[in-house]
Amino acid sequence: MAEFDRSAAFWRSFPIFRDFDDKTIAALAGISTFRRWLPETVIFQRGDEGNYMVGVISGRIKVSLITPQGRELVLRQLEAGDLFGEMAMLDDQPRSADATAQVASEGFVIAKRPFMDLIKLSPGAARATIRYLCSRMRGITEQLETIALYHLNSRAARFLLVTLRQIHGNELPVRADLKLQLTQSDIAGILGASRPKVNRAILALEEAGAIRRNNGIIECNTERLQWIAEPSEH
Repeated sequence: MAEFDRSAAFWRSFPIFRDFDDKTIAALAGISTFRRWLPETVIFQRGDEGNYMVGVISGRIKVSLITPQGRELVLRQLEAGDLFGEMAMLDDQPRSADATAQVASEGFVIAKRPFMDLIKLSPGAARATIRYLCSRMRGITEQLETIALYHLNSRAARFLLVTLRQIHGNELPVRADLKLQLTQSDIAGILGASRPKVNRAILALEEAGAIRRNNGIIECNTERLQWIAEPSEH
């Protein structure tokens, strides 16, 4: 079996495990299994049993739904440091979406039973897991609010700001560069809009001086992005 970093720092780079004590982290490493997925591999499908969760080490995983009209709705794009599959694993319900490797990807798999046994023995780990789930629900609420309440230009600005905060933290520099491993079709799925409309929104951000595209790099003016993201505040 291939090896990967099992240090405490590695495990605590995943928010759900950040507050686990050293003993629990060591036990966590012992119940994890390393996996690789080729591009376009379906990791699980909606309706499957939720008997494990996955942490992404490298690559990119798409979590999506197919609407009754046959349209794909992208819910999340996951990269190194992200976790998925935990909701169904913890609430004893079937998978609520599909998960597909978009590129060659690596991750670790933690099965349900050993993880539940682990947190039963560690009240601190159980509390940390609850906090993580509450944070995830707040994030989902914010995403739904963004799609429902904001103009597409604002949604595009908010998407860029959220992505930048994942890299830089909440205190963003005025100017920050971003390299997205996503196509405009991917972004359109995340924002709940068509690709042509997303392209027009990106052009609008450029015209407003909020971003500048340069050889695959998006040079961001975070103050202008924030101004566009929250139009009701001015």
